[in-house]
Order: sequence, then C-alpha cells, then structure tokens
Amino acid sequence: MAGTAQPRTADHRPYFFLSYAHTPKHGAGGPDPDMWVERLFRDLCGHVMAMTDLPAGAPAGFMDREIRSGEGWSERLGDVLANCRVFVPLFSPRYFASEMCGKEWYAFAQRAIQHQARSNRPTEAIVPALWVPVPPHQLPGPAERLQFNHGDFGERYVTDGLYGLIKLKIFNEQYEHAVYELAKRIVSVADEAAVRPGRPVDYRIAPSAFGPPSAGPRPMQLTIAAPTRHELPEGRVTDYYGDSPLDWNPYHPISARPLASMAEDLVRALNYQASTVSFDEQVLHLDGKQPPSRPEVLIVDRWALHDEDRRIRLAAFDAEHRPWVSVVVPWNREDRQSRAAEGDLAAKLEDTMPAKLREGRATSRAATKGVPSMEAFGQVLPQVVEAAAQQYLKHAAVYPPAPPAGGGRPERPRLEGPMAGGYGTIHFSPGTHDFAPDTEDTDDSQS
Repeated sequence: MAGTAQPRTADHRPYFFLSYAHTPKHGAGGPDPDMWVERLFRDLCGHVMAMTDLPAGAPAGFMDREIRSGEGWSERLGDVLANCRVFVPLFSPRYFASEMCGKEWYAFAQRAIQHQARSNRPTEAIVPALWVPVPPHQLPGPAERLQFNHGDFGERYVTDGLYGLIKLKIFNEQYEHAVYELAKRIVSVADEAAVRPGRPVDYRIAPSAFGPPSAGPRPMQLTIAAPTRHELPEGRVTDYYGDSPLDWNPYHPISARPLASMAEDLVRALNYQASTVSFDEQVLHLDGKQPPSRPEVLIVDRWALHDEDRRIRLAAFDAEHRPWVSVVVPWNREDRQSRAAEGDLAAKLEDTMPAKLREGRATSRAATKGVPSMEAFGQVLPQVVEAAAQQYLKHAAVYPPAPPAGGGRPERPRLEGPMAGGYGTIHFSPGTHDFAPDTEDTDDSQS
C-alpha cells in the first residue's frame, strides 16, 4: 500500500570486535592470564544484548577465543573485521608492541575510511578502552589522534585501567560502572557511525597501523598529477574534477570525497605524517644530485597527460632515478569515457613514464596498470607506501652516526616492521574490481 513504511532489515552483525594483546603465561601450567579479558568480553556482551534488539543467538561481540579449533584463523578474523560495527582496542604497552593488533586496527580503520569516502561525513567507529594505562607520548599516531575522553568512565578507571579494577575487589563498583559506560558508548557509536560491511582483508599482506617499534614521526608525501575541471580535453566530463588537482575524485559517484583526502587518511592510519601536494606546484630538481627529502607516492590521472607541459614534466621526472617515489594510477572502469579511451591513454602513459611503470617489485608495477575501484585502491596503497619508505631509507643521504662503543662501523639505518621483508604480487581479478595477492612473487630485481 502506498505510503506504508518498509520494515527494517534485521542486522545481526556483531556490535564490536575486542582487540587485545595476549599476555604470555607465567610458567608452565600456570593460570591463563587472558581469563580477565574474557570476563570483560562477557560482561560487555551482556550489556550490549540488554541495550539492543539483537535476537538470541546473535553475537553481541567477538574476541579471538570465539574461533573454534580447526577453523581458518586469519580468514575468520578478516571476515569479522569486515562486518563488525565498532572496533574496541584494549590499550596497554603490550598492545602497541603487537604486530597482530596493529593489523587488526588497520583492517578496520581502512574500512571506516572508505565508508567516510562514500558518505562524505566524519566516521569514527573506534572506541578505545584502557586495559593498562599508556602514557600519551607512547601512543602511535593513529591512537593519539582519537578524540576520546576516558574520564567519562571514572577517575579510578583512568589511573588503574580495567585490569586494575577487575583484579581488586575493592574496585568492583568502579569496574561495573566503567564497563557499563563502555557498552553504552559502543552501542551509541555503532548506531551513529553505521559503518557498512567491507571486503575481508588478507592477513598475508595486511600492514600494521602502528609502524615499526620506536619509529617516531615518519613523513610521507602524496603528490597528485591530475587536471582541474578548467583544463580538461574537449568533451571530457567534469564530474570527476574540481578547481584544484587535489579535488580529483576518480571513483565518483561511489566516492563523495577527493582521492587525495582518502589517501591521506589511509597513510595516516599507517602511522605516517602525510602531506599532499599537486604535481603542478612541485619544483623539480632534475640534475640527478638532489638527495630525497622524504618518501613519496605519485598518484597519476592518465587524463592529465593531455596537457603537453605536464606530460613533458612527468617525462623528465621519470628520466630521473627516484626509486623512493612509488606510482599509483587510479582508473575507474565504471567511467565510460575512461574505459573507451583506455588503450590510447595507457599507451601515452607508457611513452611518458616507461621507467616508473617497470620499476620495483611486482606489486608496485601492478599499481601502475590501473587500480579499478576504491576498495582496490585501499588494498594497494599501503604496499606502495611501504615500498617507497624502504627505498627512501636505502637512498637518503644519512649523516654518519657516531661509531658504537668499542669501535666498529655504525649500523646502517633500516626499515623494520611487518612489511620490510617483501611483498606478494597483486594481480587484478577481472569481474571483482579487486587485487588478488600472490605471495609467491617477491621479484626485487628492479629495486
């Protein structure tokens, strides 16, 4: 009947993913130290069930103890992180030293960033909880940037964390208050953010949001080579462009935000300090003697090559040996004009930047073939970012540090962290608009 409201589709996804660092047992046969985390999880689930309309049997939350023996561990984690509504990290010094926790954080964060690109409104769906208090200066960038007032959960919670409250009976009332408030925050944020389900992240290639241990600030430059809407070739639609190259939005209409903004958020979620510039405003030093000042990702719109001056500058840039600059070429297959002109524009890019299109590992080369969707861009960007960072450390001019005590040569700086050892190949999978990893290919002949 006309005007009748449609029934709301039931949503039985878990409200939260509890991310925590496993505490090693003290001695063989000792008690399980993570039993206290499991108690917290059960208490949170009870409150969330009471505060929502989840039916009996639907999971209120998830922690990795829910994985049954024999179940694919990484596949199960990836599936839940792609579907849960809120991510709840349990802060502790051990948490931020855990590569696995960093992978879980980034897997959820990139999903929230893509949701924000679709909705064009701020999306914060990470609700941190203090297990053991961590001094602010020890927090990695992604955790430090969270806008969250822990004081709302109680003064004793701030000073002792949930672990202190749960272990001491005299703080039982404070523990119950903190857990109740945390559950309320989870439900409130889940309903407000309404992050849509995403594609599961493959843990074989997932990066950590925390970066290498004790990395400190890590700069990363994003350079956009794209035209404005005022300088497009005749007949090219203006829907994907704005008044600045930084307004370029190749994945319109799926994305409502410029690609530069989404890329900057993704890079910051990897614990880098991102800066974004237009290639047109770059001052190029083409004498081959300038040391790199920072790693860089050059994001190229093939339509930018219609401007002859820009094409000449990109060709000159390509002629210089700059392995610390990774190149990504977004290419929306849903853009009919781009699809029709793909052959000609791909050939023009090949003629303009042949060195960069063949440089680096297979992953980096795949990124120059045309990244066909916003989801695929979110998969490939972390890998080319880390490739640029590694090459930067190899080629940057480094002042020699003081020799170590006892003599000998100073140790050369090196990039540490989960992706320092190599990458799998990323192949475009026709029909899915995704990149599929192949961890067997670690060709580094061009690096």
